[in-house]
Amino acid sequence: MSALALLFRHVPNALSVARIGAAPALGYFAASGSEQLFTWLLVPALVTDIADGYIARRFGLTSRLGAALDSVADALLFFVAIFGVWALHPDVLRAHAVAGLLLAGGWIVEIAAAVVRYGKLSSFHTYASKAAGYLLGIMIGVLFVWGLPPLLLYVAVIVSVGANLEELVLILLLPAWRTDVRGLYWVLRERRRAPP
Repeated sequence: MSALALLFRHVPNALSVARIGAAPALGYFAASGSEQLFTWLLVPALVTDIADGYIARRFGLTSRLGAALDSVADALLFFVAIFGVWALHPDVLRAHAVAGLLLAGGWIVEIAAAVVRYGKLSSFHTYASKAAGYLLGIMIGVLFVWGLPPLLLYVAVIVSVGANLEELVLILLLPAWRTDVRGLYWVLRERRRAPP
């Protein structure tokens, strides 16, 4: 394997590690009121959230380590983004408190359930959770660059809560930790086809 091919093989994991590394800096920028620096780091971090998974799937570079790194990076980025909204746009949280509580509460409950069940974050990467992640990333990016369109917030929250509910059901159904589960439909289909 050439050095270039070997290097490319690690791109998805490197993008996840970069998001993990960006989280403390984002937290610092949010806490210090540096909205411009926060935005300039947040937007590329959100883009890498889409890029790492796409590259890994498109070029057959998926791995258990990559799935775990992606889940940790997603969770850290989500929480630091919510902290950024709280610190830099408290008016948005006040105006949409119920949506914010549903969003944060759904993630916290799902993470807690996965840690209790598997001893680590889930890495199901369902279609619904991917859609929720993309919508939330777009919504937070738009908020910090142009301001918040409430319709985008509510669509993102509805999809996210639905994805969290699906993941909670998957946690109940799947006794062992698995990565890249497409969704509840596929798990139920597997169970129906499994020999008794």
